[in-house]
Amino acid sequence: MFSSRDAFESDFCPVRDELLGEMYRANEGGLPRLVESVSPDVRARLALFCYRRSHLHSLAVAIASSCSERDLIEHGGRVGSTLYALSREGSAKSSPSLSGGRKPITLSTKPLSVLAPLDDEIDDEISEAIPA
Repeated sequence: MFSSRDAFESDFCPVRDELLGEMYRANEGGLPRLVESVSPDVRARLALFCYRRSHLHSLAVAIASSCSERDLIEHGGRVGSTLYALSREGSAKSSPSLSGGRKPITLSTKPLSVLAPLDDEIDDEISEAIPA
C-alpha cells in the first residue's frame, strides 16, 4: 500500500491531457463512458490526481464513485479513503445543481424603501445665501 505522501511526491497525470480535458468538459451522461475507458488502477490514480486540484474536485469525486475502496486506499492511503467516502456521500444525496448545491438567489420585487419627495425650496435658499 502506498502512503498519501507517495501519491503527492509522484504527482503526474496518469492519463493523456486530451482525455483529462474531455472528462473535464463532459456532461453527466458522457463522463461515465470516458471513465470506464481507463483501467481501475489508473482510474483511482486519476481521481486522486484531480482531488489535489481544487478546480477538479468535483471531477475527482465523480471519478472516485466508479472506483473500489481498495484501489483508492492502495494508491492514496488516507486521502484515498476520504475520497471514497466523499464519492459515496454524494450518491446518497440528490445531485447538486450547477450552482454547487446552494439555493438560488432571489431578488425582491418590492421597493426597498419609500423616499420622501425632495424639497426644492432648500436648494433655492442656499443659492440665495451664497453671493455670486
